[in-house]
This record gives sequence, structure tokens and C-alpha cells, in this order.
Amino acid sequence: QVQLVESGGGLVQAGGSLKVSCAASGHTFNNYAMAWFRQAPGKEREFVARISRTGGSIYYADSVKGRFTISRDNAKDTGYLQMNTLKPEDTAVYFCAADRDSILDTTEDAYEYWGQGTQVTVSS
Repeated sequence: QVQLVESGGGLVQAGGSLKVSCAASGHTFNNYAMAWFRQAPGKEREFVARISRTGGSIYYADSVKGRFTISRDNAKDTGYLQMNTLKPEDTAVYFCAADRDSILDTTEDAYEYWGQGTQVTVSS
């Protein structure tokens, strides 16, 4: 079992930055790839970014490429999502998720463990 807890969400103006964190516990964090998903009001949850177990492989959704940076610190059992140049359409609940499989997968079903989410609101 892996427990994931997100933090760092909040309200920010368009063009601003925010960094959210995902603290893992319960199992060896570096056994899992980690991803961020988000869900806006009235919309389905969507993939944002994924980082491999060691951090050597990273993949982004086109909508955030060049603005968001995913990273992890395995010594601290924590993952991060740095969000820059935020837009109102980035407003959503952001979830981190863990996947024991090493094969790149951007679908929700691939991820065994999920956090409870943290709200990010970008005002115009």
C-alpha cells in the first residue's frame, strides 16, 4: 500500500506560479512511477505529467508542456509539480498517482494509488 497526500494548492492570478507536492508513505516510493492528473469542474479527470521511478523519463500533456515541470525527490519520498505561467483553464483539483509498472501510461486505470487532491484556482 502507498499513501499519497497532496499539498500546496491555492489561489493564484493568471500568469503566476504555484508548486504542489505529493508526499508518499507506506512503501518504497522509488518503486513507483508517479503522475499528476487534474479534474476541472464538470470535466473528466485528465493526465498532466508523469515521471519514471528514477526521474530519468518524463512525459507531459501538450496542454502543459513548456509551463509545468514534474520532479521527484526519492530521498524525501516526495513528488512535485511546478506550474508556471498559469492560465484560468488550469483551474482544477490536482491529484498525484503512483504506478508500479514502468511502461509509460497516461490512463487513469494504470495507476494503483491516488491522493485526495489539492485545489488549484487561477483567477483571470
